[in-house]
Amino acid sequence: MKYITEIAKELGITDDELELYGKYMAKVNPSVLDRLSGKPNGKMILVTAISPTSAGEGKTTTTIGLSQGLRKIGKKVMVTIREPSLGPNFGIKGGGTGGGKCQLLPADEINLNFTGDFPAITAAHNLLSAIVNNHIFQGNELGFDLKKITWKRTIDMNDRSLRQIVVGLGDQGGALVEDSFLITPASEIMAIMGFAENYEMLKEMLSKITVGYTKEGKRLTAGDLKAQGAMAALLKNAIKPNLVQTTEGVPGFVHIGPFGNIAHGHNSVLADKIALKLADYVITEAGFGSDLGAQKFVDVVLRRAGYNLDLVILVVSIKALKHHGGMKPSEKGGVEFLKRGIDNMLFHISNIERYGLPLIVTLNRFKDDSEEEISYLRGEIEKRGYKMALNEGYLKGGEGTVDFAKMVVETLSSKASEGRKINFTYERDEPVKTKIDKIASKVYGASKIEYSKKAMRVLKRVKDEKLDFLDVCMAKTQYSISDDQNKLGWPKDFTITIEDIMLSTGVGFAVPLLGEIMTMPGLPKHPISEEVNIDERGNITGLL
Repeated sequence: MKYITEIAKELGITDDELELYGKYMAKVNPSVLDRLSGKPNGKMILVTAISPTSAGEGKTTTTIGLSQGLRKIGKKVMVTIREPSLGPNFGIKGGGTGGGKCQLLPADEINLNFTGDFPAITAAHNLLSAIVNNHIFQGNELGFDLKKITWKRTIDMNDRSLRQIVVGLGDQGGALVEDSFLITPASEIMAIMGFAENYEMLKEMLSKITVGYTKEGKRLTAGDLKAQGAMAALLKNAIKPNLVQTTEGVPGFVHIGPFGNIAHGHNSVLADKIALKLADYVITEAGFGSDLGAQKFVDVVLRRAGYNLDLVILVVSIKALKHHGGMKPSEKGGVEFLKRGIDNMLFHISNIERYGLPLIVTLNRFKDDSEEEISYLRGEIEKRGYKMALNEGYLKGGEGTVDFAKMVVETLSSKASEGRKINFTYERDEPVKTKIDKIASKVYGASKIEYSKKAMRVLKRVKDEKLDFLDVCMAKTQYSISDDQNKLGWPKDFTITIEDIMLSTGVGFAVPLLGEIMTMPGLPKHPISEEVNIDERGNITGLL
């Protein structure tokens, strides 16, 4: 690895704008934006995917691999990626920094407590929880209804025993109320950190967080409790993007990690904005498939942040397409399963095409992929007028993505990529229900949308409190385009059911729940934590 000071110097970041966290990690002061305000933005490239399997299809590996390929052909490039969560890392994922020869370094630091962003967000969240309960204990001046406290507690770990708890037990326990924990990436504060570009904006958003209701139905906020200043103080350093490097020395911002389900599944806007001023090409990543991550990036992040999107990369894997074709994990099958599952890829191509965005499909190649399967997939993509790039970055690093990188540069240099108007799914001034209906019908292709009584009551509250300005952030399974994870491929003629709607008024989201969405995961029978160890020299093993 290069010293991070050398990486920063290559980008044009000054010593005054760099805050070192050891030799290989640093935070970058947002003031760099003021200095570079007159500089034009680089090209923004979004990496998304087909509907994934539980193991994922390699978006992070592709993002890093493409950046290294662009570097090989002499381009100034950066990546911007979310921070990994400890829960999935020790549970089923085993690290979120890429793989093979396409990793972000130092991987063990990034995958553990990194520069302290997640602990700071956890602390700010739990401070607000403590303030709510203390206010009730001290007399409940605001008149909280104890059955309508909406603010939970948080921890960055998979722990199913914390999904439903009781607090306040014992003589000095305070008010006896039901409570629960969610995992830190599901915290509304995590989502807020994705959009806050300065401390004033951060405090304003924190003050608007809904924490509960009175018996008369009045909404109570963090601002009513005067909590936003102390919470923002805890987040003083977490707002600054973290600078690291890939295995081949490409600079990368790894910053903030909101869930791709109940939040928008993207790194911070601040990291993107700084990267676009520092590099000619910026490669970023959206959570899950194009129906979740890319939809939220285009309809929510882009419009709020106000920057450009120049190209979309759709990651596919043959193993995932075979899964959508009905192949079981225990089976071995060839091109027949691929032919049955290719509809899922065609949906995602169609979805990106609907936005009017330039597209390249890339195959994340695995060692068991046959030449027959690759040839068939390429033919199906090219006969529909799209390009397919073979991505062998996992095994070969930047050398395995040079042709892919050249294809990207060629596409971005063509006139076809210039001046395109994005076809957003909904208008931001439309009612929340209209936004939900449009996402369900135009993106997912649902033939019918049903609302539970609980969801209809929330929509009435939205109307009564004039909250239709909220963006819609759909929460559904990532394993299917529909709200039923068993409907694989490209489902047709299905009904979407809105079970409930959460109002995240601090970050400005209405979050429709399509089925049961887990905000506190559990560990599997044999979690990755069984394999993780540290030797006498401090080297961590088993996490990747």
